[in-house]
Amino acid sequence: MECSKGLKWRKQSLKPIETTTSLASRREVEEDSKNGQKPAEEEPLSPSARLFHEPTFNVYVIAIMGCKTRIFPDVVKANLGHTLLRHPRFSSLQVMDERNKGEMKWVRTEVDLEKHIIVPQLEPNIESPQRFLEDYIYNLSKTGIDKSQPLWDLHLLNLRTSDSEAVGVFRIHHSLGDGASLMSLLLACTRQTKDPLALPTIPIKKKQEKKDDDRWFWRIIFMFCSFLQVFRNTVVDVFLFIATTLFLNDTQNPLKGLPGAEFNPRRIVYRTVSLDDIKLVKNAMKTTINDVALGITQAGLSRYINRIYGEDKKDAGTMEKDNLPKKIRLRSSLLINLRPSAGIQALADMMEKDAEAKWGNRIGYVLLPFTIGLRDDPLDYVRDAKATIDRKKHSFEALFTFSIAELAFKLFGLKTASEFWFTELAFKQVDEPSIWRCGYGGNNRESGKCFGSREC
Repeated sequence: MECSKGLKWRKQSLKPIETTTSLASRREVEEDSKNGQKPAEEEPLSPSARLFHEPTFNVYVIAIMGCKTRIFPDVVKANLGHTLLRHPRFSSLQVMDERNKGEMKWVRTEVDLEKHIIVPQLEPNIESPQRFLEDYIYNLSKTGIDKSQPLWDLHLLNLRTSDSEAVGVFRIHHSLGDGASLMSLLLACTRQTKDPLALPTIPIKKKQEKKDDDRWFWRIIFMFCSFLQVFRNTVVDVFLFIATTLFLNDTQNPLKGLPGAEFNPRRIVYRTVSLDDIKLVKNAMKTTINDVALGITQAGLSRYINRIYGEDKKDAGTMEKDNLPKKIRLRSSLLINLRPSAGIQALADMMEKDAEAKWGNRIGYVLLPFTIGLRDDPLDYVRDAKATIDRKKHSFEALFTFSIAELAFKLFGLKTASEFWFTELAFKQVDEPSIWRCGYGGNNRESGKCFGSREC
């Protein structure tokens, strides 16, 4: 049956023919209005978003925010109405579309903040606040969020720890967005401490100005050699990525989770590291903060795994000896944001459909090999990390793995594709704002974690 758009060449007096589908859509809009749901354009979930609803990949993101002042719940609720709730993902349900083979779609709804803002009653004198916070987040990982409401909640704890006067814990289902999207959204809800009207900023490298000189021949040679290097690295990385999904597993090690580990609750333990100390090492070695952070991670994992292997030996002093197996292979999945813009955007810009940085789970995967071993010079870990990251920067692995993942969803389905996740670790670096920010009356800082899969 023809629709009105296909009859433009006819007289304008002709009215569109109302089909059964349009009548059903109108009835759904009326029913949604009666049930408190806003009649809005329904959008299907992306394959990546649907993947996070699989039983073995049901991932939640935990964002821990420390505040320098006490949190006032009424102030938070009053401000969320015109900031976070304006984003359609945080005010929409994920429902099954029976007309479209059971696919899931976003449906706008009225948000009851009383169900999303949880303020537990705490005892005035808690002996170990840090332990209490760890237990609280551990209990959060035992349960999920009711799917009859948008999949997020915020827990406000006026709990004084060694780092803050109060703590806010965001629990967000990963189908709402990737880490870069969620971090940008949370930062867009805050403002600078010096200027309450200004958004927080993230340092961005300035592009070098092009210089006109006569060395064009050597520039062409350099570009050609760089192209060959990128091409070679990309081919090798994509081959290793495919091989890893099929047969190339990591070495058996204490970090490897047993089958069914993704269903176990998670105890999240974190430590605060001085950013000034990291910058001191960065400047001395002429590296980046990410290089130093990866080096610290490799050093910590090396000592931890060596200690675990040493516990099985009865000889005295084995803890200090090298107990690691030779040529241990341990890799992490490094998540790369594929958006063209990495800066913080205003919340209104992020809601636009045609914005340059679209919302959603658009991430590529990079296999990041960890150098596991004991070093006499601790700075060798940073040097190894820099060499690894510099090598990965000259590769298009993230673009190809993103396309491979999308193709796997279409060919094998979500259930089969969810089993292709292959590493024991997931590593993510997110740029931190260069200045303190305030949110709803209090200075704060953030850190992110996740649970719901073997790698988290």
